[in-house]
Amino acid sequence: MTTHEFGPYRLDAEAEMLFREAEPVALGRRAVVLLRLLIERAGTPVSKDALMQAAWPGLAIEESNLTVQIAALRRIFADGDRGAAWIETLPRRGYRYVGPPVAIDFGAGQPASSAPAGSDRLSLAVLPFSNLSGDPRQDYFSDGITGDIIAELSRFRSLFVVARHSSFAYKEKPPEIKRVGRELGVRYVAEGSVRKIGSRVRATVQLLDATSGYNLWTERYDRELDVIFALQDEIVRAIVAALPGRLEDAGREIARRKPTASVTAYDLVLLGNERWRQLTVKGMAEAREYFRNAVALDPQYARAHVNIAWTMVCDAFLESPTIATLDQALREIETALDIDGGDAWTHGVFAQLLFLLNEDAKAEIHFSRALALNPNDADVVAVFANILVYWGRWREALLWIGSAKRLNPFPPNLYHWYHALALYSGREYTQAVNALMEARSLDRWSHALLAACYAQIGRLNEARSEAEAFVSERRRELNARGEAAPAKTLDLARARADRYRDPADREHFLDGLRKAGLTS
Repeated sequence: MTTHEFGPYRLDAEAEMLFREAEPVALGRRAVVLLRLLIERAGTPVSKDALMQAAWPGLAIEESNLTVQIAALRRIFADGDRGAAWIETLPRRGYRYVGPPVAIDFGAGQPASSAPAGSDRLSLAVLPFSNLSGDPRQDYFSDGITGDIIAELSRFRSLFVVARHSSFAYKEKPPEIKRVGRELGVRYVAEGSVRKIGSRVRATVQLLDATSGYNLWTERYDRELDVIFALQDEIVRAIVAALPGRLEDAGREIARRKPTASVTAYDLVLLGNERWRQLTVKGMAEAREYFRNAVALDPQYARAHVNIAWTMVCDAFLESPTIATLDQALREIETALDIDGGDAWTHGVFAQLLFLLNEDAKAEIHFSRALALNPNDADVVAVFANILVYWGRWREALLWIGSAKRLNPFPPNLYHWYHALALYSGREYTQAVNALMEARSLDRWSHALLAACYAQIGRLNEARSEAEAFVSERRRELNARGEAAPAKTLDLARARADRYRDPADREHFLDGLRKAGLTS
């Protein structure tokens, strides 16, 4: 991994990430490409043509696009000592880097894909904000506000923030704060309420010490709805400032996603998020329509673009029938990255899309970038673990899925599937069965993996029973889509087996199913 260090900054060339000390800096990928070229040729003039070819390869663009990106870099460096002057303009020629000396490291340090270690970071959970509107149909709004605040707090590397899925296990349950702290493994708990009244939004937020139950801070807000993003930032900073020893962190500029100017577009994205979390074919289609309507209102709304792509990626992973294509998803992702290249969610979705397109090296770079931008994103951590299994790196996968389960103590069933799949690859069949049994319900692929595990340890009656359940549910799924089920039952599992990059791993997966009675 090549890094360039200059002044307080560090550029990770492979992950395309700029850091100021330990904190990632929100910077679009084209600006990163330009910066890399300039600092690699530090002190030497770089022509405008060379810069534009590097950042916009094969495209004919106006010179003003280059000017905009250089201006963005200068704004980033303006906080440093004479930082705005680090990139010198050479009239009619190009630009030159004249800032602090650049030190290049060709691989020392920790690899980008190393699993995160445990830490003594302050731990925090944000419980679902209560909807005080009196209208249950407004739950999506209070839930969306809560999710956005969790996402923004997660960007603080000094904090350990429990994932949304686990926090929402307490929705509509009167929380006993000490018990919440014990169950989620956190020291601090934030909770609140939201009420949308016409064009205004009222919120009350409090921070509690989960050990003692004492209230550390409470604040009430009454704002116009069109400043909802500023309100979210204000709440995030107030929570961080109220945590012991974190007042300095609260004063830092949050490298947050670029919001929309349209409150209606934001509302549509929240409605779409509610739909895709159902993980059904119908829910994905409805979500995609909400996101497209949001883009129609604001074509520069990056989150709406990436969420359109996300529904297409989900359809591919869930093997759902859809007219949407991965090429369409790629166009949406590229649009989102052009608008906001520093959003962790976008890079996480892009990484999964690249895996589906068999561009594994690029996928790992974007996983690394997503986790650098938001180390508390349990879902990205868990999906990365799953992809590592398909890359044959099950030992690393076990470390990552352990981290995901710590961030998300009440994980969705998929986490248990990811965990069991890694254990199966490691020939730890009994442990894999135990992991699957933690799930609240078993789907078709859980039955398949259980069948393979039982067969590998000689529990053939149980293996055959699980294999029959898999075949029955898989055939029902194909029939519902109007597809004919294959005559050979092992072919029902080949779509999932084909995700393995190593033929030996693929054969190991199919071997367990063959022993369980599937025919080939």
